[in-house]
Amino acid sequence: MENLLWLIPALPFLGALLLILFGTRLSRALVAILGVGSVAVSAFITILLGIEFLSNRPEFYHQEVWQWFNVAGFSPSIAFHVDALSIVFVFVITFVGALIHFYATAYMADDQNYSRFFACMNLFVGSMLMLVMADNLLLLYLGWEGVGLCSYLLIGFWYKEPENGYAARKAFIITRVGDTAMAIGLFMLFQTFGTLHIQTILSEAPEVWSVGSQMAIIVALLLLGGAVGKSGQLPLQTWLPDAMAGPTPVSALIHAATMVTAGVYLIARMYVIFELAPMAQTIVAIVGAVTLLLAGFSALTQYDLKRVLAYSTISQIGYMFLALGVGAWSAGIFHFMIHGFFKALLFLCAGAIIMALHHEQDMRKMGGLRHKMPVVYWTFLIGAASLAALPLITAGFYSKDQILWYALAGENGNLWLYLAGLFGAFITSIYTFRMVFITFFGESKTHLEHPPGKVITIPLIILAILSLVGGFIELPHNFGHVTLFSDLLAPVLPGISANEGLAANEWMFQLIAAVVSLGGVLVAYLFYIKSPQLLASIERSGFAMALHRFWHSGWGFDTLYDALIVQPYVFISKLNKRDFIDSFYTGLARLAEGFHVMFSETQNGVLRNYVAGIVVGAIMILTISLFL
Repeated sequence: MENLLWLIPALPFLGALLLILFGTRLSRALVAILGVGSVAVSAFITILLGIEFLSNRPEFYHQEVWQWFNVAGFSPSIAFHVDALSIVFVFVITFVGALIHFYATAYMADDQNYSRFFACMNLFVGSMLMLVMADNLLLLYLGWEGVGLCSYLLIGFWYKEPENGYAARKAFIITRVGDTAMAIGLFMLFQTFGTLHIQTILSEAPEVWSVGSQMAIIVALLLLGGAVGKSGQLPLQTWLPDAMAGPTPVSALIHAATMVTAGVYLIARMYVIFELAPMAQTIVAIVGAVTLLLAGFSALTQYDLKRVLAYSTISQIGYMFLALGVGAWSAGIFHFMIHGFFKALLFLCAGAIIMALHHEQDMRKMGGLRHKMPVVYWTFLIGAASLAALPLITAGFYSKDQILWYALAGENGNLWLYLAGLFGAFITSIYTFRMVFITFFGESKTHLEHPPGKVITIPLIILAILSLVGGFIELPHNFGHVTLFSDLLAPVLPGISANEGLAANEWMFQLIAAVVSLGGVLVAYLFYIKSPQLLASIERSGFAMALHRFWHSGWGFDTLYDALIVQPYVFISKLNKRDFIDSFYTGLARLAEGFHVMFSETQNGVLRNYVAGIVVGAIMILTISLFL
């Protein structure tokens, strides 16, 4: 299987290339076969690779396809390094990506740009696979920029709507800020180690830098800059809610399998550098804790179904950053995998609702859908329960419980980080079941246009099953010592030990987490089902309305950035609009236009003018010849 590594990213790229070149000439059925089939075959190869990996437990698989270039001793290769960490990411990207592609064949069936959509989706998956399989940071950065490009193409897929184009540009520009920081970090790594080969850097870094080294801290913070941009964390989170302008399968792919998890992968992959920079690692935890709270409060105030899920993603990625920041590396990756299942499920369910209600996304115009769309209701409920981490029965409980436990009892954990995560879990339960109750309960307000078919519901059922049973591969200690997932990642990522004084009472903290999650559900039930008049009385308060608007606007970050960055930049650009440099190049353009007009007059179609031109030219040549 090691020799087939190159096929995993190559097949989606090949599908994208064929669809770009020939997509408009192919039938929709053939476009779907190419688009879905290429990703599905990659998923099949990944599953076979995973089975072999689990059976043999090699340290890693490696395949060098060719040498990319060789300049002054710098010779990166197109090469793939697949270990336990990579396999987890590759599995989620290909398997969840294949389900989303299959779903999209029905969701996008009436779109006139059907082939362009699947070409971009395949390119997206291929770029993300290159990112997580690369054996060097340059190839990783190529995939990193590839997903940035694809996000622009897909968020602005319906480009005729100006707001969609704005959302695409916003995502592209804001993530470029983080990418610039990351690029500087890569230059510094090359300057220090003379290579960008990941394993070489990880093995040599402890010998070159001591713990707390200033250079290690700077590089770690620069890599963190790239991570917060791609993963929608503070302070570069503002692009992610607006990314909902794209088609719903795009939202599912961005939030569950690609792009926003790239930052999580980068930090986990370069964990050695972060462990050598404890200050930077602490900042990772703080960024995650603050982000999960801010995004959770914003999700409480949204009425657009997809924007609730968007803020939810920002919050859940915050939990992953919190885990990585306290050194619970495998817990963060475990939550990534489970989040991929339930977040893809929730977005695809949301897409089914939106499609059935003729592209209606406002939850206030829904209601009563649990009877009209029973499959969507039950699968959405399972995804919501996993997101809210309902105890014992959902995968989300087991992944989030680990993060909360290590945020308190881990070597780098503390009470404040734990309380932030715990309160975030409470907020998550409230906004999640607020979404469930408003959408599926109460009176029906909208006519059902297109009930979902099997192509829509089959991926929902598969993801719902994974959102329930996926957590049992990593049970907490008090539930049987089954730690298959941590054992898988142990050769790649360092383990974490809990505070001995707290370890004996782990069950108590698990119980607290369970009560908090259930308490959030109870609060949502009270305000949105049992006594909605209580919420109405609160909303009549002037302070509550002001707070609601503030949270709804994403805590005013867009307004702040517009005032501090966008408007000053526009003002300066207007002042600089007619400087002498622009005048010089404008003059060159005017000169070229003048010559164009003059020479175009010689091609007027009048034969006698052509003959006269030839005669005059011949006389000039003969005259010059005589004088010379």
